[in-house]
Amino acid sequence: MKTYLDCIPCMMEQALQTGRIATSDESKIKKLLDAVGDKIKDIPLNNTPPETATFIYQKIKEITGVNDPYKTIKEQNIRQVIELYPYLQELVNKSDDPLLMAIRLAIAGNVIDYGAHRHFHIEDEIEKSIDQDFAVFDYDKFQNDLKKAKAVLYLGDNAGESVFDKLLIETMGKPVTYVVREEPIINDVTMEDAINSGIHEVAEIISSGAYTPAIILKLCTDDFIEKFNEADLVISKGQGNYEGLSEVDRPVFFLLKAKCELIARELKISKGAIVLKAINL
Repeated sequence: MKTYLDCIPCMMEQALQTGRIATSDESKIKKLLDAVGDKIKDIPLNNTPPETATFIYQKIKEITGVNDPYKTIKEQNIRQVIELYPYLQELVNKSDDPLLMAIRLAIAGNVIDYGAHRHFHIEDEIEKSIDQDFAVFDYDKFQNDLKKAKAVLYLGDNAGESVFDKLLIETMGKPVTYVVREEPIINDVTMEDAINSGIHEVAEIISSGAYTPAIILKLCTDDFIEKFNEADLVISKGQGNYEGLSEVDRPVFFLLKAKCELIARELKISKGAIVLKAINL
């Protein structure tokens, strides 16, 4: 997915929001906004939005000296969802279709996104997800491919969301490799976050090798790219991974909530809609 002009004010807002989380020094925040503003004139619109966002978060680290501004927030999100885990398991176990319920809940967790959202209520999202209609619903294809798959490559997104991912992984009942970010960026899931979420109990955890808030294949390690190309089934969580992978030449299943007008427009759906979308199948 390309970068739109509408992405630019969003990027400035992200810089301001994260800068204020990282530091209370207004002079550093102003320096950060100046650096991002100077970069805007050079943004190639044919790049994906996560590629441009990477520059912003590198500048945040450089100017504020804070490597992981969202660390405390991520830890809080993970603890919050872990406390809900018995309830989530009960929803899945009592459902007429446990796999579909686990998918719904995994998508509900996608709302924990400080790149797109600053305010959300996770319990409300869970309740909404139970009955919300899918705007794109390639569930039959997903079931068929999952049944045939010997192993699954699962591309993580946000840290708190990874607890929901754990539930879906357990429900699928297949060997899973779970992919995290190489370094902290926004509130995306890192190796440490995934372990705190308990992912290591149900899946092998690997890094994409890239410092981007999405899977951008040209920036990933050769080892990861090989795993991506050879995987029986690829599950991609979240908007960032959709932006990075929507044009790849292999089958991928995208699970996400459309939190952005541009994503909604790309998918030809309404903002706020939930999606289970297959490509190249």
